[in-house]
Amino acid sequence: MTPTLCIWYDGAALEAAEFYARTFPDTRVTGVFHAPADYPSGRQGGVLTVAFTLMGLSCIGLNGGPAFPHTEAFSLQIPTEDQAETDRLWDAIIDHGGQASACGWCKDKWGLNWQITPRVLTEGIADPDPVVARRVFEAMMQMGKIDIAAIEAARRG
Repeated sequence: MTPTLCIWYDGAALEAAEFYARTFPDTRVTGVFHAPADYPSGRQGGVLTVAFTLMGLSCIGLNGGPAFPHTEAFSLQIPTEDQAETDRLWDAIIDHGGQASACGWCKDKWGLNWQITPRVLTEGIADPDPVVARRVFEAMMQMGKIDIAAIEAARRG
């Protein structure tokens, strides 16, 4: 049995899933399900849920209404291989109505939080040399979007 991540939206589950499918590799909308009757935040026939995969992760977008907005307590961490991929994903989220944050975090226009995280950052913070790990961590703490060259420089000392 494979779990499915359910993500709550205020009426924009289909729009969000379609954006993710255009933006992230191995992502696609797999089903759109309509409400069989009226419900507190929608009408019969309206989009109730959207099934999609996000980089291979099974997800359901639920149009649940405004009761439960997203917070930074939940985020999706997306590993990247190079600066071009980091820039493309970060910029796609920001340029599509999102907001930049700190340390590789950003928020999409629907309030979902993302961490666009180059592998070199993850490896640097986990470096067995605590001095190296600290330098990488301190460099990251000064960044919005992660600058891989700066992370590599911090790792080298």
